[in-house]
Amino acid sequence: MRCFWDERQRLHDPLQEFFNGALHPAADQAKRVDAILAAIGRTDAPADAGLDPIARTHDGGYLQFLRSANDRWQAAGRDGDAFPYTFPVVRRRALKLDRIDALLGRYSFDTATPIGPETWTAAYWSAQGALSALVAVTGGERAAFALCRPPGHHAGADYCGGYSYLNSAVICADAAIAAGKRSVTILDVDYHHGNGTQDMMAGRDEIAFVSIHADPATDYPFYWGHADESRGNILNLPLPRGTDWTAYQPALIQAIDWIEQRAPELLIVSYGADTHETDPISHFKLKTGDYGSMARRIASLGVPTVILMEGGYAIDALGANVAEFLGGF
Repeated sequence: MRCFWDERQRLHDPLQEFFNGALHPAADQAKRVDAILAAIGRTDAPADAGLDPIARTHDGGYLQFLRSANDRWQAAGRDGDAFPYTFPVVRRRALKLDRIDALLGRYSFDTATPIGPETWTAAYWSAQGALSALVAVTGGERAAFALCRPPGHHAGADYCGGYSYLNSAVICADAAIAAGKRSVTILDVDYHHGNGTQDMMAGRDEIAFVSIHADPATDYPFYWGHADESRGNILNLPLPRGTDWTAYQPALIQAIDWIEQRAPELLIVSYGADTHETDPISHFKLKTGDYGSMARRIASLGVPTVILMEGGYAIDALGANVAEFLGGF
């Protein structure tokens, strides 16, 4: 299986994130990359497909904000990464505001997703890796993997959050539809619900979204991912903390049956290894061997598949978890 990675994705290097009333060391550290690369071996450099596929998915004002946010933060006399602290409630009236503090709140939904001087560069190349994996699969390969870092599934059309800035899964889905695919499904198996993906997919006949994740009644992102949001092209399958493979497998089978009924021409998997029993910020109990079983179930659909890396923060187990999942294909 071809695997795509660009060294410029390391340039996003946040030191801290703010949650639960305090600053904590950022979970999305570059050492995650080292663990995965050591396990999967050779990677290919992605081609540069330019900004157009990203602009097809994301709001122009948001992209301009991402590219300039840290420069404006520093110009305002601040050091380090840019953090928001004020947020509009339920999309208050549109205002043309220029101060960086206002823009950070306008284009983000949490305080755990700082924007550093090279965040745009890293996110851009993360999306390019995903697009290159898409090209490999639409060119005839059974499956391809992009080591997306930063991840993407929490990013919406015009907001960042959850360590995510550009939503690579939706960027790929939109690119596939633009290239002539009639039906695409995104399967999200990260511990946390892919709220940004759901937001952009709701009501679209040609792209479907199914997510197996921790119950948002107890876990981030809280405001999205509840079972009663399932309708039409959206299926949410929330599970309680402590879920192991015995309890996870029926939800996966339900998701696969739902996908099979839709008969997509392309499958995009948002894969998060943060469902592992040792993950420091998550609470499922999957073991390394379970990822091979998960992947084989997904591969049984027989649909060309683009696999995109999302979360996973148990560094000691991360490489083995990713390799086991990819090996299942």
